[in-house]
Amino acid sequence: MKVLGGIQTSTARTAGNISARRCQGHSSLPRPGSRLPHAVGIGESPAQALAGPASVLLGQRFGVFGGSGGGPHALACAALLADRVTRCAVLSGIKPADPGVAHSDETTLSSRLAARTAEVMAQIDAGGPEVPAQPGPAARTDPDAMARIRATFVDGTDGWVDDSLAFTRPWQFAPEKITVPVGIWRGTHDTNVPGEHADWLLAHIPTAQGHVYDGGHLPGAPVYRHIYDWLHPDALHPDAADRDPA
Repeated sequence: MKVLGGIQTSTARTAGNISARRCQGHSSLPRPGSRLPHAVGIGESPAQALAGPASVLLGQRFGVFGGSGGGPHALACAALLADRVTRCAVLSGIKPADPGVAHSDETTLSSRLAARTAEVMAQIDAGGPEVPAQPGPAARTDPDAMARIRATFVDGTDGWVDDSLAFTRPWQFAPEKITVPVGIWRGTHDTNVPGEHADWLLAHIPTAQGHVYDGGHLPGAPVYRHIYDWLHPDALHPDAADRDPA
């Protein structure tokens, strides 16, 4: 199992890692906030980065799961490693940038994200929730939440910068040519990634199947459980992998 996170998705990745411990062959990319060796456009570094961990499985095939900004990277793996990937799950994933979107330079972007990090941490210190703009309990009283927040905003933002740069550039693969099964999950109240992103992915990926859950950008444990069950249908009753959680 390969788990990919993106901008501000250490929460999604951490929850995914916990759920995935029961999945044989699970591994993930470097820690949240870290930089891949060759961070460029969507469809270049992600598939390359997975080639190493994938080789550890000694030729086995695997499922891949990407949350939020990790969604395009997971789709890149499905497109470019089609002989290895069995299924691809995307949670709250984004579509390609619209043509004509201006590219930010790294220096300006790094400064802007540093300011955003300071704003988020000030909100956390004031008793705010783990996910900005999404209702929830105070993060500072939850050690697990604070660990995720530190990984996302404190330990390093190079990965955040790389993702932000990549998201303004064309994808280096054609979603229309993906042949492996793809599951697209989105929340009914996601204020970070509007539903139009999921609609675009479903319209452009011929093998995509949509799943809608009641919630925001990050779902609860039952949705993560359903995603991992869907990625490993052989371990379930024949119909279980296609049933959304109640």
